[in-house]
Amino acid sequence: MAVDVRASDRKPGAWSQAIAAFALVGMLGGGFWLMAKTSAAEDPPSPAVCSADESSKTPDTSASGPGSARRVSGAALCEALNRPDLAGLLGVPGEIPLSAHGGDGSIGLPGSKHIAHPTAEVGFDTYTVHLSATYDGSPVAGSGTYLRDARKRTVLGHPAFLHTEQTVRIRFRFDGGESESGPGVAAHALTVALDAEDSGGSFDLVVWREDGGFPDEATLTRIAEKVLPTIEGWAPAGK
Repeated sequence: MAVDVRASDRKPGAWSQAIAAFALVGMLGGGFWLMAKTSAAEDPPSPAVCSADESSKTPDTSASGPGSARRVSGAALCEALNRPDLAGLLGVPGEIPLSAHGGDGSIGLPGSKHIAHPTAEVGFDTYTVHLSATYDGSPVAGSGTYLRDARKRTVLGHPAFLHTEQTVRIRFRFDGGESESGPGVAAHALTVALDAEDSGGSFDLVVWREDGGFPDEATLTRIAEKVLPTIEGWAPAGK
């Protein structure tokens, strides 16, 4: 028996690109929603509620770096993302979240300080939605230059860019065999500056379809405009 899990593998570039793959692979612990589909078949499933690592229940400022004092926890990101109308925003009203998870993490490259990177993920039958915050001090305007398909956007008055990612398909075996990985499905990603001045750091929203279909730009924009203003650390434009 094997279970396939997909995670995003972002192209190399600025900090927000460099750490996304680590964050999304780190969310695999909350990505086993496929198992929930095969259990309790007699009873209708209940919508998933957010679970979180113990360390994610309160903000952890141990990871240094720009913006660490105003860091949001992974648990808080999950609560913001796992909203009752998320399925409708995705265009699949009636589906319920099968998994919801938040976690805190950080990454440090040689010679660099650790960068706080809380993450959250909500999985449906059709879509998976991943949300993270990057406190790397890098302006969004500069980050987009490292991606060939980056398209500049503005979300609620904040600089942003839209781009495409390729997920990684990871296959776990329960018979003792080794796990395998390979190319997954295409994903759309929206990176939005933490503040209107683009002083550094971002929120990153990634959406992909489990059937390999390509989510559209309007889907990401709808979700971002509803979810981001509810997150601690979001700075409304003009304030």
